[in-house]
Amino acid sequence: MNRLGLLAAICTIEAALLAAAHAADPRYPDWPCAQAKVPELSVGAMWDGPSIADVGTSWQDDPIVKDLVARLAARRTPLDAAEKAIVDYMAGAAGAKPDKAKKLFAGLFDTMSQQRSEVINGIERMSRNEKELADKIRIDVAALRALQDKPEQDQNQAKITELANQVEWSTRIFEDRRKTIRSVCEVPTIIEQRVFALSRAIRQAMR
Repeated sequence: MNRLGLLAAICTIEAALLAAAHAADPRYPDWPCAQAKVPELSVGAMWDGPSIADVGTSWQDDPIVKDLVARLAARRTPLDAAEKAIVDYMAGAAGAKPDKAKKLFAGLFDTMSQQRSEVINGIERMSRNEKELADKIRIDVAALRALQDKPEQDQNQAKITELANQVEWSTRIFEDRRKTIRSVCEVPTIIEQRVFALSRAIRQAMR
């Protein structure tokens, strides 16, 4: 890797870290996303139906609800199919609709909140790994520059080649991870929107 390549590698890393610094909330130094970090979902923001305070984890004791929650919470299940499944579940419940609705929403909220927390933790873990990799690249670049500045380059050519390849490979990994993080940053919001949409479908099915 020549000096232009080294400069490009450093610019890539510094620009990414600078963008992350501007996007980050100082309360959450490992949060790399442009979207504000909301650590937990609020029941009140998602649900305007009867209180689920008395439901707890009892929804897990109902195999029908437990199975339905798993299917609805899975993002691979199309939203229109999920909404139809809610209508089918609530059909014919008559006076039992409020209890069925509470159990279903409680299960969805618990399950999807957990999914969302796992995604957020994963994003922050990737961000920490990215910072560690950036530090390693900086160290390797400094070592490579030092070797290239020595007059006896021929004697150090093997080490120069090894370090250059290492910097190039690490920079490629850094860029790939950065793209992955940008993509995954959308997931907490997608989950939040799905919880709200399913909540609304439950409320409509209660009427």
